Amino acid sequence: MVGRFFGKDIMTKPTCPFCGMLVQRPREVPTREMPLGVCSCGAVYACDVTGHNLGTAMIEALVHACSGDWDCAWDLTPDEDYLDKQLKHYDLETHHVIHGGVYEGRRIAGVLYFIRLSKPANAKDLPAPADGTASPEPVAPPKASGRVSSRHEVEDLIKAYDLKTLLDLAGRDKRVLRDAKRVLYSAEKLFRWRAAEALGKISAVIVPKDPGTVSKLLQGLFTSVSDTAASSWGSVDAIGEIISALPDHFSGFLPQLVQISRDPARLPEVLRAMGKIGETRPDLLRRYSYPMIPLLHHPDSEVRGYAAILLGHVKAFEAKEDLARLKEDMTPIDIYRTGQIERTTIDQLADESLAKL
Repeated sequence: MVGRFFGKDIMTKPTCPFCGMLVQRPREVPTREMPLGVCSCGAVYACDVTGHNLGTAMIEALVHACSGDWDCAWDLTPDEDYLDKQLKHYDLETHHVIHGGVYEGRRIAGVLYFIRLSKPANAKDLPAPADGTASPEPVAPPKASGRVSSRHEVEDLIKAYDLKTLLDLAGRDKRVLRDAKRVLYSAEKLFRWRAAEALGKISAVIVPKDPGTVSKLLQGLFTSVSDTAASSWGSVDAIGEIISALPDHFSGFLPQLVQISRDPARLPEVLRAMGKIGETRPDLLRRYSYPMIPLLHHPDSEVRGYAAILLGHVKAFEAKEDLARLKEDMTPIDIYRTGQIERTTIDQLADESLAKL
């Protein structure tokens, strides 16, 4: 340990990654999940003491940077309206960065997640610095300029399944991507699935000009799935739609998608997402097909049905006998196709897949 950090301070006081100034210990704020702080430069930071809830930390910091205005927070675009940085190995107890990751036998994995808006945030709800210095002067959160669409308009277009108009808007205003993401959290299944499809198609429009925004969206979707404190409805379906629409850009995320299937509750969603990817790039999924064959006998009808769809898309000839056995399975299942939910049966899906082998 000494050799590794020879010539370096093992413990340092935390500084703002934007301005380099020392920051105060983050404090608890009523109604918020994580301790929060504000730097003299206007950056807001949230403390994730475990380092495993970065998605929540980002949301906490972003919403507080917007004075608790969720609508404002969701309207903001990364790298355009705000920047984010992380300070790792932060220990809330000592208020120091522990570069070795271990202190007095404790593992230090905390993270300070910083958000700085393009204009100073209204920080009236944030704790004042302990040294008595004033918080940044309240200024209205930045407003989106030159918008050609509103959040409600995007929601209405998704609900009406008017993808042509939606994609026209996306070509002029990439904020449509963020507005569409909000619809993923709808309680209505059809609305969520349409939003997931829309995100894939919108991403294909935006990537040629701004691949970074779509990459960050995809990473955020994965984070929301792994973060139990964050809403992740529709996230796995959106991941499948984006990779399906842009396999040459984002097929590297496939191992992460497959890993999610280890959660039994997520298995139907992952199979559905992989089936969507299999429609456009079955070659990417062939190496995952063999372990999927036993799922054709799974007790969950959704698992059996989505596994049958996936194996048909990738032309898994070795699954032919197992698929044939499903021809007597009359269990009903809902399938999303071209904007509608279709009620079908497992035997019909098996027939469709067998016809592709």
